[in-house]
Amino acid sequence: MTAVSIQRLSRAFGNEWAVQELDLEIASGEMIALLGPSGCGKTTTLRMITGLLRPTSGDLLFDGMSVVNIPTERRGAALIFQEHLLFPTMTVAQNVGFGLKMAGVNKAEILSRVNEMLDRVELSGFGNRKAHELSGGQRQRVALARGLVTRPKVLLLDEPLANLDANLRITMRQLIRSIQRELGTTAIFVTHDQEEAVMLADRIVLMFDGKLQQVGPPDEFYRHPRTAGVAKFFRSQNFLSGTRRGNIVATGAGDLVVSDTVIDTGDGPVIITARPETLRLSSGLNEQNSLAASVITSIYMGTHTQLIVQLQDAVWHVQAPPSTAVKEGDQIFVELPKSEIWIIEDEPESFALASALNDE
Repeated sequence: MTAVSIQRLSRAFGNEWAVQELDLEIASGEMIALLGPSGCGKTTTLRMITGLLRPTSGDLLFDGMSVVNIPTERRGAALIFQEHLLFPTMTVAQNVGFGLKMAGVNKAEILSRVNEMLDRVELSGFGNRKAHELSGGQRQRVALARGLVTRPKVLLLDEPLANLDANLRITMRQLIRSIQRELGTTAIFVTHDQEEAVMLADRIVLMFDGKLQQVGPPDEFYRHPRTAGVAKFFRSQNFLSGTRRGNIVATGAGDLVVSDTVIDTGDGPVIITARPETLRLSSGLNEQNSLAASVITSIYMGTHTQLIVQLQDAVWHVQAPPSTAVKEGDQIFVELPKSEIWIIEDEPESFALASALNDE
């Protein structure tokens, strides 16, 4: 197991910065998801870690030792791509054992480790098959086994599940997470899929425009986003601008009482957000944090009714019970439980970025 330290790591292509002064500490045995939209710098970061791309500046350490000047083949990092890249003329066992063979490992050891790894990826008995005899999911399992059989210091995965269908992606996520935990391998997983990051990662590293936006366990991105951009990337469409005075936020839709435990942004302009699934329909304005709203759209989704409502000058999404019977134009009351309201400092740049992400 290997600890990874990323220190002010940067990479420029001409005059454009793909990654800017990234600082990150990854614990031994931790699974990290590098998450963000296309072009945010996550794959560039991964390629610098594996040695395929040299940083413009900064340092990268494995267990306290700089590896910036160590070539890819000597770093001890295994990279699994979106494309499985199996050798078509080799059997499954030969593909998995290829790295061991190149490292000069004896045949008996190769056979033992290959069989062990095929068992871990649930492909026992597939050793003599060729790549064309496998399904897409099976090929990706072979690629995973090939990456892990060398016992790498760090396992790097560059959107390896992107080409699989939805159900198979879920199965593969579970398999990857299970094996990673069993082996205790430090792993860094690149994805643009929030659900994938939440399911796989101990911590998520969210990047926009080559810069780190927020680092933390998955639930923090839903409950405690640092900026409007972070909240919007995690599919929170609900924002209200207001002015904070103590634990009261005055908005155009009405005054809201917020919890004493929310982040201390100080008094002044703020943005408040609450996730659709935390909102409730109330009987009237006499209830705390109950705001009048007009229904724009009501869609029955089976497990819930999705409401889009107008709150003064803001459009909000509400996940109501499936039995909710409202229609376009109806006047309703939406309650924002104070424990579910999160306050974000009113940063115009962040809010503009959030809007741009929402429009992609």
